[in-house]
Amino acid sequence: MNWLTRFPELKEIEDKQLYAELIQQKILQAPQGHQLFREGDACNGYVLVLSGSVRVYKIDEEGREILLYRVGEGQSCMLTTTCLLGLQDYPAEGVAESDVDLVVLSPKLFERLLLGSNSFRRYAMAYISERICDMMMLIEDVAFGRMDQRVARILLKRAESEGDCLTCTHQELASELGTAREVVSRMLKSFERRGWVALARGTIILNERSLLGQMTHD
Repeated sequence: MNWLTRFPELKEIEDKQLYAELIQQKILQAPQGHQLFREGDACNGYVLVLSGSVRVYKIDEEGREILLYRVGEGQSCMLTTTCLLGLQDYPAEGVAESDVDLVVLSPKLFERLLLGSNSFRRYAMAYISERICDMMMLIEDVAFGRMDQRVARILLKRAESEGDCLTCTHQELASELGTAREVVSRMLKSFERRGWVALARGTIILNERSLLGQMTHD
């Protein structure tokens, strides 16, 4: 299998030897729930995700989590890139959110690709830029956003892929938002009283997407 078909940008690598080395890289597998890296771990390679999803998150001293971003099919991990460039350890955690197929390039091959391929360099730098913008928006949301709007926004975002019936717990939403479960539960109960959602164990049904959307812009 030529796994580079998942990464159209990398098919443009000019150096034939580098391209041949990339094709020969082994595809690794990680089961759902597998911890790929922890805060303080050394960064041992450049991660490219072929399928599945990796969740990258931060944990505070009280054990609360906040989602930084996800790495999906055809994407690379921004923290891995910056750690390799800066010779730093991981500042966050990464876990396989589903079964994941991935390729891990050695630090030496990563460096050779950066120096020897304009296509690879553009690809790697583009993801850093994109993720920094995402994280700036996250910081703004956490620091200045209203919690009811943030909860509504995450429900609507999940609905884009799951439809009106969301399979998730209040704790999962709290972890993504970087807040306490009680806060999320209070917001969801408020939505339920207004008839916007219906709550059941492990399930949230969206009854009024349009009203949730309007509330996010109030």
